[in-house]
Amino acid sequence: MTLLERVEQALDSIRPYLETDGGNVSVEEITPENVVKLKLLGTCANCSMSIMTFKAGLEQAIRKSVPEITGVEAINLTDINDPSAITPSQN
Repeated sequence: MTLLERVEQALDSIRPYLETDGGNVSVEEITPENVVKLKLLGTCANCSMSIMTFKAGLEQAIRKSVPEITGVEAINLTDINDPSAITPSQN
């Protein structure tokens, strides 16, 4: 199984939750340094909870299932300085 297939498999464990709220995620790239670049889709793209979803859900699922991944980035995450952004420290 390729690295991409394993990352997709990890994301598949989270996708039903994203889809319930009208969102999804796509893998845009895995760099030579094993950094996964994700794009949040649908309602996830501009949701104030996207930072929380990314950190607590997507990043954790990938790192747990594919330990050789060195980093996970979202290319369109709600900016942490956005006043409507909900971060893990606010739960």
